Amino acid sequence: MPLIFVGLGLERAGISVRGLEEARRADAVYAEFYTSIVPRLSVEELQQLIGKPVRVVDRKTVEENPDEILRRAKRERVVFLVPGDPMVATTHVDLRLRAHRMNIQTEIVHAGSILSAVAGAAGLQSYKFGASATIPFPDNPSSRPYEILVQNKQRGLHTLLLLDFRAEEERAMTANQAIEIMSGLERKHGKKVFLPETLAVVVARVGDPDARVRAAMIRELASQDFGDPPHSLVVPGALHFMEGEALKVFGGAPADVVDQLVR
Repeated sequence: MPLIFVGLGLERAGISVRGLEEARRADAVYAEFYTSIVPRLSVEELQQLIGKPVRVVDRKTVEENPDEILRRAKRERVVFLVPGDPMVATTHVDLRLRAHRMNIQTEIVHAGSILSAVAGAAGLQSYKFGASATIPFPDNPSSRPYEILVQNKQRGLHTLLLLDFRAEEERAMTANQAIEIMSGLERKHGKKVFLPETLAVVVARVGDPDARVRAAMIRELASQDFGDPPHSLVVPGALHFMEGEALKVFGGAPADVVDQLVR
């Protein structure tokens, strides 16, 4: 029997028709909410939509002790619900590999992902993004997000910075916290890629009807309120003239700052 990974997408109604059908005909449905937040989606509502119980599992269960999920998938039809697109997170690739080693068939029902949606929301071209990185909370410091930004800037590419999320602590990083952390890394490393006058884009709750996109200089973004998470931060590289226009129209970016990046 198969183990079917079904994406919940980025919003409350982001699951696809096929994904919903798979969940409704499954013998068992599991879900995780430790990799991201789906705004305004509750487990209770999800169970009503599917018409059966949904067992929520934590990171430790999926990564260290997925035996129950895999045992059931050997003899039953099991659906595993995932925020966003199922295979964006490495943790789910690992579970799929474990299933493969046990000769369990796997299927994927894709859905909206932050990796593509954030580009569309801001009006940027998705193929002009370089490597992405996650900004961790200060108690787990890392210079990698800054290093990735430096590398992408050198190549004229856009950088998507994802923000730390700790489900077990019910804590999601805000764009303001991310800006503070990246500004600290700029002071430490001094490569001049995240200065107060650097253009950046905050995308909040992408995919949700309450989504917000704001493009401005870092010093302006630092003090703004973007509402509830999830938030993402984008630092543009060289801009096509159409990207520049989109940032002005959709993000309210100042023309003089944008025009300096248009190539």
